[in-house]
Amino acid sequence: MEPVKRLDRQLRAKGTVISLYKDTVEVNGHIAEWDFIHHDGAAAVVAVNDEGKLMMVRQYRNALDRFTLELPAGKLDTPDEPTLACATRELEEETGYKSSDFEYLLTVNTTVAFCNEKIDIYLARNLEKSKQNLDEDEEINVELWDLEDLKKMIYEGKITDGKTVAGIMTYAAKFQ
Repeated sequence: MEPVKRLDRQLRAKGTVISLYKDTVEVNGHIAEWDFIHHDGAAAVVAVNDEGKLMMVRQYRNALDRFTLELPAGKLDTPDEPTLACATRELEEETGYKSSDFEYLLTVNTTVAFCNEKIDIYLARNLEKSKQNLDEDEEINVELWDLEDLKKMIYEGKITDGKTVAGIMTYAAKFQ
């Protein structure tokens, strides 16, 4: 395989979560233009209570124009924020529970064809009641689910969020 060489990268738009670039690359002697979306990264949490139920969040997602059932998650506050710190913060903010018992599960890159978003997913146990602290633009309902019901929803195409599917299925494979 011949190497791909980036010749240029131009910022096209900067949003609150992403930046959109146009890359000019040389591939097999040909010049091509590729879209590239930069994302600082995120963390997600498979939060399991003492009864073995998974704590999920239901929230509206504008890109899909519907409510989704997902793992608690959020973006890094700064590009160099440790993902464990982000996971700890987002668990408490979104669910109103905290934990000091975290275990790394896996890392997913969400859309490798055009975006560099990386999400580290952690398992949290020994949950302690705290206080939900949502952002102004968030409305989140917290729900407890059995693992088998979540797996069934994945197989039926009712849960399609990549980080959620990866986190739940990794948890199931590792701990079930």
